[in-house]
Amino acid sequence: MLRAAEERNVKLIRLWFTDVLGKLKSVAISPVELETAFEEGVHVDGSAIDGFSRVQESDVLAMPDASTFELLPWTDSGTTARMFCDIQHHDGSPFAGDPRQVLRRNLDRANRAGFTFFVAPEMEFFYFADGRPDHAPTPLDSGSYFDLTTSDVASDLRRRTLSVLEQMGIPVEYSFHEDAPSQHEIDLRYTDAMSMADQIMTFRLVVRELALEQGHYASFMPKPLEGVQGSGMHLHLSLFRNDENAFHDHGGADGGDHLSDTAKKFMAGLLHHGPELTAVTNQLVNSYKRLVVGYEAPVWVSWAHNNRSALVRVPMTKPDKASSTRLEYRAADPTTNPYLTLSVLLAAGLAGIEGGYELPAETTENLQELSVEDAEKLGAVPLPRSLHEALDLMEDSELVHDALGSHIFEWFLRNKRDEWASYKSHVSQWELERYLPTW
Repeated sequence: MLRAAEERNVKLIRLWFTDVLGKLKSVAISPVELETAFEEGVHVDGSAIDGFSRVQESDVLAMPDASTFELLPWTDSGTTARMFCDIQHHDGSPFAGDPRQVLRRNLDRANRAGFTFFVAPEMEFFYFADGRPDHAPTPLDSGSYFDLTTSDVASDLRRRTLSVLEQMGIPVEYSFHEDAPSQHEIDLRYTDAMSMADQIMTFRLVVRELALEQGHYASFMPKPLEGVQGSGMHLHLSLFRNDENAFHDHGGADGGDHLSDTAKKFMAGLLHHGPELTAVTNQLVNSYKRLVVGYEAPVWVSWAHNNRSALVRVPMTKPDKASSTRLEYRAADPTTNPYLTLSVLLAAGLAGIEGGYELPAETTENLQELSVEDAEKLGAVPLPRSLHEALDLMEDSELVHDALGSHIFEWFLRNKRDEWASYKSHVSQWELERYLPTW
């Protein structure tokens, strides 16, 4: 690692970690400090970072993970590198406020049960002319699904983004124009959950940095435009045991989807606990303006094969491609903290396996076309309809508490309660336009 930094003429190394909300934080060091950083860590004032330490317990250590060393190709002719860090106490114990340590703890639990957790996300986002909040966002194109717009700025940005991601060792499986104007999707290739959480953090920075480089703005806001669909982060999930996909049933006895009993119980766990973990997977007030009927996002707790209104979808796989058997969780959006989201999804799935949860019947109705009354008559359970409702469900969840740990669980609830209170007291332009002229 030290030799690689010297051979590549690295001038600056950025040590990355995230706060509880998933905001990327960074401490920069020179290469001469790198060996000391590996041995002793780098001091961080945790009291200055959201969700980390209180003032009286502020000092923590950022310990760089050498396996995450990569050059940042867009900076200083590629002479700046980055590494993700684990946050520790001075005695070497994991710091409870570090989201990366939370995911590692949940992955260790899966490993003890013989499983390795693999993930592939579909990352959706918008390109806008600028990021100023004093006017409506201005899209860079008017394309729709899979449109081939070879000469516009947005397509050039996406091509440049793919190139940089590949240079950083983040392989891309698919890339295309999404449904809404100036909305794009880039799907990352399957890898283990910790590596993927790191890749999602890197992906968001790369997309935004390269847009700013061209004088534009990339947004992962779940619902920045009215009247069109919002941006989701559909997560393809699977468990492996001894290098074999534990979700695959080689007998294929259940009609062609080849789902194993393990997969069905994991899915039952996702469905059973879905409402109580939604505050983590969809953490903004704005997130719930995406989770509404009519815009392809899930609204009801359900599962299906081809029905994209379901919370969990089972993509069809070929019988001779066992490794690709997976479940697609469709509620999460790209503003979430990936370390925490993957932690609660894994915890829910493992609860289904360990508790022998029964999978409910597949949803055959298109729930997007049903009224609330008709959906409830079918026994459909709604996802939370607001951040406030989601927080109430989370607060009562033993599963989410145990997955996140008391430190993050309690801080997250306090922070998001404050966000909801601020939103509730705000008078919006919609209210002024609707009520001021007549009341």
